[in-house]
Amino acid sequence: MHNPTPTEVLDVVGRLEAEQEIPDAMRADVRLLGRLLGHVLMESGSEGLFEDVERLRAATIEAYTSPASDAFDRAVQIVDSFDLQRADEVARAFTVYFHLVNLAEERQRVRTLRERDGVPSRDPRGTVAGAYAALIEEIGVDDAKDRLDGLVFHPVFTAHPTEARRRAISTSIRRLTGLVDELAAGPRGGAAERRTQRHMLEEIDALWRTSPIRRDKPTPVDEVRNIMAVFDDTLFTSVPEVYRNIDDALQRRTAGLEEPVVKPFVRVGTWVGGDRDGNPFVTAKVTRKAAGIASEHVLTRLEGAAVEVGRGLTLGRESTPPSDALQQLWTRLRSNDEDAAAEIEKRSPNELHRAVVLMLARKIEATRTRNADLAYSAPEELLHDLAVVQTSLVEAGAARHAYGALQDFIWQVKTFGFHLAELEVRQHSAVHRKVLAELDAGEPQSEQTVEVLDVFRSIAHLQERFGARAAGRYVVSFTQSADDLANVHRLARYAVGEEGTPPVLDVVPLFETFDDLQAAPGILAEIVEHPAFAERLAATGRKLEVMLGYSDSSKDVGPVAATLALYEAQAKIAEWAQEQHIELTLFHGRGGALGRGGGPANSAILAQPPHSVDGRFKLTEQGEVIFARYGDPDIAQRHIDQVAAAILTASAPSNEDTNRGAAERFADIAARMETTSRARFFELVKADGFAPWFATVTPMEEIGLLALGSRPARRGLSVESLEDLRAIPWVFAWTQARINLAGWYGLGTALADIGDLAQLQKAYAEWPLFRTMIDNVGMSLAKTDDRIAREYLALGDRDDLAALVTDELALTREWVVKIVGGDGLISNKPVLQRAVKLRSPYVDALSLLQLRALRTLRDNPKDTPVDPDVQRLLLLAVSGVAAGLQNTG
Repeated sequence: MHNPTPTEVLDVVGRLEAEQEIPDAMRADVRLLGRLLGHVLMESGSEGLFEDVERLRAATIEAYTSPASDAFDRAVQIVDSFDLQRADEVARAFTVYFHLVNLAEERQRVRTLRERDGVPSRDPRGTVAGAYAALIEEIGVDDAKDRLDGLVFHPVFTAHPTEARRRAISTSIRRLTGLVDELAAGPRGGAAERRTQRHMLEEIDALWRTSPIRRDKPTPVDEVRNIMAVFDDTLFTSVPEVYRNIDDALQRRTAGLEEPVVKPFVRVGTWVGGDRDGNPFVTAKVTRKAAGIASEHVLTRLEGAAVEVGRGLTLGRESTPPSDALQQLWTRLRSNDEDAAAEIEKRSPNELHRAVVLMLARKIEATRTRNADLAYSAPEELLHDLAVVQTSLVEAGAARHAYGALQDFIWQVKTFGFHLAELEVRQHSAVHRKVLAELDAGEPQSEQTVEVLDVFRSIAHLQERFGARAAGRYVVSFTQSADDLANVHRLARYAVGEEGTPPVLDVVPLFETFDDLQAAPGILAEIVEHPAFAERLAATGRKLEVMLGYSDSSKDVGPVAATLALYEAQAKIAEWAQEQHIELTLFHGRGGALGRGGGPANSAILAQPPHSVDGRFKLTEQGEVIFARYGDPDIAQRHIDQVAAAILTASAPSNEDTNRGAAERFADIAARMETTSRARFFELVKADGFAPWFATVTPMEEIGLLALGSRPARRGLSVESLEDLRAIPWVFAWTQARINLAGWYGLGTALADIGDLAQLQKAYAEWPLFRTMIDNVGMSLAKTDDRIAREYLALGDRDDLAALVTDELALTREWVVKIVGGDGLISNKPVLQRAVKLRSPYVDALSLLQLRALRTLRDNPKDTPVDPDVQRLLLLAVSGVAAGLQNTG
């Protein structure tokens, strides 16, 4: 077998890079990191590892760029020639490479964002400032200002097990990113460059030596701490920066001299530590602890921010005379904490604004440490004191100080409060029914009943400590009747007794299956008449939140029928809410992968039905999506601004007219697509023996062995039934098999049934929902690979089912390419196309390693112990493919 020379490998890699038109800066990053990884493999790997990695790399690149060659067969032979130790090392090497490429791509995204800063955009509505200006042109200043003031973007972080990457690896990558930045900014050729590269080698060596597989599943508390890393690293500072950038764009020359135009519109929510649907490890104790950890983090950061702001207010009484209200506030603060006041006054002579803010920092510290004599009882008290300081500065003519760092601090308090994220509880409706049956019958309380009631007591405790915003939403999974929602209020009453006061609860129905989505308007019409629900509705000014599940509906009837059913349900719910004068917020239970409602959020928002957004958008953010969107400050700021701009634009009359008109014009196409795609989907998933076949041709069963999250991968099923399989492993398994079936299956048959290409191209041009669906499927198909998919499907020994998949894959690809135009999938998205093509050959290498392990496991006789080294190889490959494709579930 020919061993390629380093020059031959570089030539192959160079051709691949040239075809993708990689920017010079990114190419330099990839090559530098790749060279350092090669150094580490030669230094730390076993003998010949580097050469074997290069052989496989050259073969998979040639197989990808020259499909007619024998390179694919060569790559298979190379993989089969490895012993298990070498296969293990190669899998880890390619996984590390993906982490390094992801790092380089993220740096390129940041570079691009910074280069575009200040450059007129091709789509001015892609920022909040631009969308607001367009809205003024359309509906006038007053109405546009009302909509800007009412803007809400509410991401909710979840702990669904979709992040295949360990936190230790994420932390190492972040350190490495800092070193690459340091190298780029420093002088070349000297001691500084050598020192930085030495540190980079150390970090890459750590990545190589750190197992990408967790030994144990994280606990819910571990998951809480993982989410805190995003808050600490980016969100706390990025959110006020978003507000600042918008205000600068809107106020221009007077920015910083006048009260900001933009009001805080980001509300962060979390299910981490609160989502107990199917997760027995999330208890009332865990929920209380989760809230405590979040509060500790935000109060620590608020205390630090207050100290920083206070130290900067070195404004003397002569130049900046304090107001009477500020004098009174100081007198009150001093009387409550005389020793601290004396010390601060000594360090801040004649600087009352500085002294007051430093005393406020002391009160925040007391709140964190629960010192009742000095603590704030609610963030509103802190905001009142900060308003006194700000007004005093304005009256003294120090507007820049009033609306500078102090304003950023006020924005942080308004956004995060003392709780950081609004903790939401979720539980299955069946659990509530079971517990109530026991309570109503007067039976002794079971362990489950005690736990359910304790959850309501915990919510009451959290509201008392942190305020009603801290934990006031209760999501009911699989809502199928008005009683399912009323049951929550009954349980809350049981929990506190007749004499007690139940917690304040906004009960949120979650409609997940196809049938439940269709029944949703009727259930809502019934529930608003229920006394307990109606009372809360009146107290909130007729505000109502409704959650829609993307994952289960897609697994239920297929991705096409689910997309159309979700649109129809939203349209009907929004119309009903308008008639009932209800302020509706739709909560979108979207995943990271396309089979779970993933894809670009801004295009999805713009495709929503009329009045289903109305300036408010709430969605779940989970797994790898959280770190991709919020892990870097620049990217987080751009994402928030872009989504908020889409929320404003979605509610513009012109956008709503476009969606309404398109839905009417293409209603017949939608109906045919829904029926045909669903029938095609059922033909596959309802075929005899489909469930065990699916478990054989994908690593579905093995995914459960990965310690991704605390939540079980399924609700206690066997492979004879898919009904209780969670959507995440359903999507993850098809993704690992390089088929991505959950994102596209049934679309090709639906499009071919319509058959009118001109009409479909017209729909793509004029119907936002259809365009978003086609673009998302294009992205999903771009990550498939026919040759590797056939290898997986061959594991199942069912040619009939395999043919259904491969035929539908070819048909869907054919029609998507014809509709979009161009020379291939996602040809209209060059950056995404570049990313997919750059990664695909390397993903292929890991897929071949995974296939090797899967074949061995499938050939293993029943009741015979599984070779742990083979199982480890499979899990290593799963982790690596997830890193390469950048999505799991």
